[in-house]
This record gives sequence, C-alpha cells and structure tokens, in this order.
Amino acid sequence: MVAQIDNEIVGHILLTKIQIIGNEIYDSLALAPMAVLPEFQNHQIGSALVRAGLKKAKDLKFKSVIVLGHKNYYPKFGFQKASNWQIKCPFEVPDEAFMAIELIKNGLENISGIVQYPKAFD
Repeated sequence: MVAQIDNEIVGHILLTKIQIIGNEIYDSLALAPMAVLPEFQNHQIGSALVRAGLKKAKDLKFKSVIVLGHKNYYPKFGFQKASNWQIKCPFEVPDEAFMAIELIKNGLENISGIVQYPKAFD
C-alpha cells in the first residue's frame, strides 16, 4: 500500500506472507518495510498505513502479523513482544523489538515457533 499527497508517493507499507514453524506450520504476515519520506514524518501517515495494512490483513483472514520494529512505536497499534507467545525471530534481535499482534481474538493461541521469512528477506 502507498500513501500519496498531490499524486506523490510519500510513504509505503508491505505485508509479506511468512510462516511460524513449530509443532505445526502456521501462516502469518510480516509487516516490513514501512517508511514515510522524512519531510512527511510526524503527520500520522505511518500510523494510517499501519492501520490500513492491519485492516487489509484482517479482511484477508490472516490471524496475526509479526513486526521487527521500534519498541515505542508499534505497541500503540496493539503489538506485543512475540515472546509472549513463544514466537522467535530466526536471528538475534532484542526481545522488545520483535513483536506480534493478534488480528482476531486468540489468533495466536497455541501457536509458537520460529518465524520463517521468504528468501527475499535474507
């Protein structure tokens, strides 16, 4: 998704299908990347993109979204540490920066494991 002002793209968000590999394989989405041009930051454009992205993910029947991001930014949308569900990043990251959100009630219930990103993330 993109944000435009006067036909200029000023921000974007991408949600990519991932899997959480545990006792079973669970489909989820990764929110990455999300960016807003510096001169348009602090105008709620990023927030609007995140909200629109989460709504679209829910509309597409996904139950959760994972993000590796700023610990003070994403919790305002409902993201919590992924470790709360025993969901782990496949590489070393600070616990508070690797987060998940349930798009439906109990969307991550009984789900745990290691996130597997597509090859493009390597």
